[in-house]
Amino acid sequence: MQGGFDVAWNPATGELGGAAVGADAVINLAGASIAGGRWTAEREALLRTSRVDTTRALVNVLAKMNARPRVLISASAIGYYGNRDEEVLTEESSAGTDFLASLAKDWEVEALKAEALGIRVVLARFGIILAKQGGALPQMMMPFKFGVGGRVGSGQQWMSWVMLEDVIQILRFALERNEVRGAINIVTPQPVRNADFTRALAKAMHRPAIFPAPAFALRLALGEMADALLLSSQRVAPQKLQQLEYRFLYPEVSAALTALRKTT
Repeated sequence: MQGGFDVAWNPATGELGGAAVGADAVINLAGASIAGGRWTAEREALLRTSRVDTTRALVNVLAKMNARPRVLISASAIGYYGNRDEEVLTEESSAGTDFLASLAKDWEVEALKAEALGIRVVLARFGIILAKQGGALPQMMMPFKFGVGGRVGSGQQWMSWVMLEDVIQILRFALERNEVRGAINIVTPQPVRNADFTRALAKAMHRPAIFPAPAFALRLALGEMADALLLSSQRVAPQKLQQLEYRFLYPEVSAALTALRKTT
């Protein structure tokens, strides 16, 4: 596989720089931050446009190429499944019905149109990505830094997570393995309940975890976003990755959080 390079890209106009000619693969990770602000009608429209419309524009550009890439990896999310309580979710599970599920479903529909162009399409359904910088973890850590961290809501909701190092390796894995196509759940095989994640995070940070965040307060502060991002339960299994014998670098949450704290 050849090395990557930067290509000018304007999703609003569909213009793609000439350097993209002859590209072997495309990875589409575009999308405004889900947690970037309260979900007003305007914010929801931005979340949709930055994902669905951008992916549609990208596939339209690929259709005009004489020499097309062999694979398109397009971002999606486990939000596809919605709030499913105790149900174990695999790539074969149905979509949910809330805003995030509808968004992910429409996002994937646009990416899958590239299959008609002879391009192998991989839908990367990302779980909660843990990383030193960016993503959800710094926001999760903030209350603990001030000694006021704790479980969210009941704490019984399932969290399906993955380390950034595994995300990078899985994307490379999907690029190189031709049998990888369609949806893949990019999560570890060991989801955890929020209360257990909270205890593991508190231990890694050497802080207490005694101040729970009540569900009603979260809904008051964040509206619909509280239910979708903090209170919903998604017990997701990486079934396809396990069938393909991908070996996770960080399958267990305590070790993952401890490793992250050692590098921060």
